[in-house]
Amino acid sequence: MTSELIKQKLNEAIQPKTIEIIDNSAAHAGHAGAQSGGGHYNVTIVADAFDGKTLVQRHQLIYQALGDLMKNEIHALGINALTPTENN
Repeated sequence: MTSELIKQKLNEAIQPKTIEIIDNSAAHAGHAGAQSGGGHYNVTIVADAFDGKTLVQRHQLIYQALGDLMKNEIHALGINALTPTENN
């Protein structure tokens, strides 16, 4: 469910060419962060919105798009943010 929310929010805010979300939450069962219900996710996102942006700026765009999900639903988020030319 959270994977779909992540995808929806990123699609709306960043309009990526491609997006892949991997839910690694099961591998972290018993982890302190998992006890509060927050999941562990890896996101690979390719978007024109990242063109000319530093790595930090790209991550900031993603965190901003996810908003409140970062407070409870997401405990850990691995990000691979690329422009279309970097994805070739």
